[in-house]
Amino acid sequence: MNILKSKIRKWINRILQDSHNYFTCHLPGNVSFFSSNTLKLFFSGIKIDSDQLNGLKNIPENAIVIYAAKFKSHFEFLFSYTRYSENKLPFPEIGFDYKVFIWQPIPRVLRTLLSYLDYFFQNKSFPNPYKSGYIRDELLNGKSAFLSLVEGKAFYRRFVKSETDPLSYLIELQKITERPVYIVPQIMSFGKNPMRATPYLTDIIFGTPDNPGRLRKIATLFKYPEKVIVEISEPVNLKSFLESKEVQERGIEHQSLILRRDLLRQLNRHRQSIIGPVLKSREELKESILTNARFQEFLDNYSKSRNMPAQNIRKEVNEYIEEIAANYNIAFIRVFAEIVGWIINTMFDGYTVNTDGLNKVKNMSLKGPLILIPCHKSHIDYLILSYLLYTNNMPCPHIAAGKNLSFWPIGPLFRRGGAFFIRRTFRGAALYSRVFSEYISKLLGEGFNIEFFIEGGRSRTGKLILPKLGLLSILLDAYKKGACKDMIIAPIFIGYDRVIEESSYLDELEGAQKKPENFSQVIKARKFLKKKYGKVYIQFNDPISLNELFNEKDIQLKSMTSKDQNALCRNLGYRIINSINDVSVVTPFSITACSVLNCSRKRFNYDRIIFSVDTYMKYLTSLGAKLSDTLISDFKYAIEQVLDSYVQRKFIEPVQMEKESRSVTREFSVNVNKRPAMEYYKNNCISFFVPAAITALEILNLESFQFQASSLHSGYDFQQNFFKYEFAYDVDKTPEYFVRKNIKTFIDDAILVPHETLPDTYNVTSAGLNKLKSFSIFLKPYYESYYVVLNYFMKTSRNEADAKERIKKIQNIGNRMYKRNRIERNEALSKVYYTNAIDFFNNKGIKNSEETDKIKFYEDAIQKYLSFL
Repeated sequence: MNILKSKIRKWINRILQDSHNYFTCHLPGNVSFFSSNTLKLFFSGIKIDSDQLNGLKNIPENAIVIYAAKFKSHFEFLFSYTRYSENKLPFPEIGFDYKVFIWQPIPRVLRTLLSYLDYFFQNKSFPNPYKSGYIRDELLNGKSAFLSLVEGKAFYRRFVKSETDPLSYLIELQKITERPVYIVPQIMSFGKNPMRATPYLTDIIFGTPDNPGRLRKIATLFKYPEKVIVEISEPVNLKSFLESKEVQERGIEHQSLILRRDLLRQLNRHRQSIIGPVLKSREELKESILTNARFQEFLDNYSKSRNMPAQNIRKEVNEYIEEIAANYNIAFIRVFAEIVGWIINTMFDGYTVNTDGLNKVKNMSLKGPLILIPCHKSHIDYLILSYLLYTNNMPCPHIAAGKNLSFWPIGPLFRRGGAFFIRRTFRGAALYSRVFSEYISKLLGEGFNIEFFIEGGRSRTGKLILPKLGLLSILLDAYKKGACKDMIIAPIFIGYDRVIEESSYLDELEGAQKKPENFSQVIKARKFLKKKYGKVYIQFNDPISLNELFNEKDIQLKSMTSKDQNALCRNLGYRIINSINDVSVVTPFSITACSVLNCSRKRFNYDRIIFSVDTYMKYLTSLGAKLSDTLISDFKYAIEQVLDSYVQRKFIEPVQMEKESRSVTREFSVNVNKRPAMEYYKNNCISFFVPAAITALEILNLESFQFQASSLHSGYDFQQNFFKYEFAYDVDKTPEYFVRKNIKTFIDDAILVPHETLPDTYNVTSAGLNKLKSFSIFLKPYYESYYVVLNYFMKTSRNEADAKERIKKIQNIGNRMYKRNRIERNEALSKVYYTNAIDFFNNKGIKNSEETDKIKFYEDAIQKYLSFL
């Protein structure tokens, strides 16, 4: 018998290679051909973004990588094992508290069974991969692992039966090795539906998208694999975590609790950045606002001060909420996304987006609700931004829309897409203002992202409108009162090769009244689907965390006076406008419009346009401005295409077409009546050129080929102030900074050369003189517009009470001055420029002809600058 036992023991030892280290938690990298290909086929429909995978490549090579999911899921473990293995990334072979028996190679299955039986007969218990040190040794030998943070009976096992906690085990491991342990939180969602306060019956039976049952997983995988979303959250360096002050002196058990809490918070916030916060019904949100203790106190005081019954006040509040509130519906958004995608593909030649910027915004959304602030050039803006976010696994935001868009049937549809409606003015509506503020505060408190247009309305001139601060002030006040722990502001540029509202903008600039939006306009909009409008360009600038910004600037918002808070809001508004301008995309259409309109001759040829475009592109490149792909790849071909488009649209007209060299003989003239339309596209990129235009004009104003940089500062400051209602300037930079920067750029383009011996002295080159004029002429339409308005004040003996009547008179004066050649540019006859000029001169105390000294001062200044233009 002993001989038989000895032979069996030798046979077992030979099979097990003198080791019991065969565990069902280990899925080796060399699984069978059948298992490997079955898993690859099974998960082939699930896509994971390459940017997500690239994030894993940034983890140090010597790191021990642990993937972490919220809920226990063999499906997710096997997906991670298969997909990361395919992409030559660290893939999990160890599953903490997982049993993956079926996918093991058959020889390993037999060895595992034999190992368990042999160990049991020897020790009257089954082998433990934790106590045996097996998992520790495998991780130290370079294996990766997978763990779950939440499991049905895990809490009971850890706290009652004192079984090993995987996080505690990893903390102990980190303390005995110098190699960093990286925990990589991973999200897998089976759909984009947000969680509901009251779940549907299907969610109860089949599980929710973030924690689905087996049937829901299999059904989604085989029928709609594209609905499965996989994202990797920011990896957690366990070594750095343990060195932090919060956990450094705690025991391992306490450290693991804090680590689990932080990982769950990160996963929950990341999941919320994909599907949005828990979705409450409109009635639930309304009830939550109305029962708020702070709001109730306000209503009581308001009722007493107005001597009105509380019931009447509540009825009015209810009507205001009905007027304002969105009716967010994810089913509608899914359908709407398909429609918007079709519209974009039909009307445009695709869109480009800086995915790096988008990913930064998405990552920052983990810290707090996003305030998405795009520029506003077209009604397409809010459609394409919501579509872009939805297709990139981000929730559609709640969008502030003008009350003019709440008409039937568009209003109810927009509400379902996340739109809430705001009046143009809150003047005289204290109760409405408070209800609106409470609604905004509630959205932020629930974690919803909000989108609004800081310009207030669509730009009719092509350049950004100066910020309207009402809604920004409400958001800032909600943040101050603790509606959210942090607020993330995301400045966004949205631009077009062509805007669909081109003709209506032109009519409004010439004085026509804006037509109110109505259903008939929606019907007529079908005609836009028959044309192509080029490309759409979307650029995300770096998001601004209010917590980080205020800490950096040492701003104490809670202790600020109203006056200081208003100044802060104004500063923040200009910062946002500048951030949008900084990421504006210069398109072939905009830079060609610059070259054509800035040409001093009535006729111009192709070569002259190319020379001008080349000059402007060198300047833009020196600034680091974003150029469209077509300008970068072959700008000459792109300009030819634009010139052909401008000819077709009758912006320019060919003068002669000879069969010889096209680049030499192709000549054009500008259609004078279309100059205002081209001015729109020129203004799309004018923010980049304004500092250069002011600097160039100041150099020309010196009337000398040699000058000192310091002699430009006062003039630069004057012009910057003169156009403060036209352009948003960087509040953190001085005129001296811009002068110095532009001089350096002009030196790089051989426009200027530094003096050999005299410091701070520069000479204008012979070729540079013409280039200076090509920059300074950007300002000509503005000076002419302001000259028209100044002429109005010269002839007006009393203050004009009616703003509309005043604009009509100014337009008549401008038209007469244009016909008499006192001004040269048709695009200067702009209602918007006139309005800005009125604001400027009123701000300087000029309201009628009585201010003769001030009028004379500005008349001389304008005529002096125009003499060089």
